[in-house]
Amino acid sequence: MKKTCKCGQAMNLQLRTVIYAGKFEIDNVPIFSCGDCQRSEVYPAVKEDLTSFIDQLSQEEEPVATYRFEEHNELAWLLHRALDQQHFTDPIRRIIDERINDLLDVMLLAKSLGDEAWLEETRDRLRQITGHYATVESFD
Repeated sequence: MKKTCKCGQAMNLQLRTVIYAGKFEIDNVPIFSCGDCQRSEVYPAVKEDLTSFIDQLSQEEEPVATYRFEEHNELAWLLHRALDQQHFTDPIRRIIDERINDLLDVMLLAKSLGDEAWLEETRDRLRQITGHYATVESFD
């Protein structure tokens, strides 16, 4: 997936580490990067979630040094999975379908246990995928 940079060159989508205020690092954040002028931009589809996550971490008294963004954002999870050597040749549609099926299984388990918080968290994760399905489809 590419985007045109302000300098006119192509920006590539990569998973990068974001360091916030020198306090903590967030690994595997989808970032557009320009190899020519070195400009970087957070992938727009995850920007709001990243901002919310940083706000949440900033309120912790002693944040952990490193976080994995794909554990908090489904689009980052899908990209991380698609770029993994073990799944590199898998079609993105299969990766998406498998993740949706896994999350639906988790929803059934959460529902059977009566865990409303877990159920709602899983619903939110499914919304992240379905809310950006056209975006995710363009990773092919």
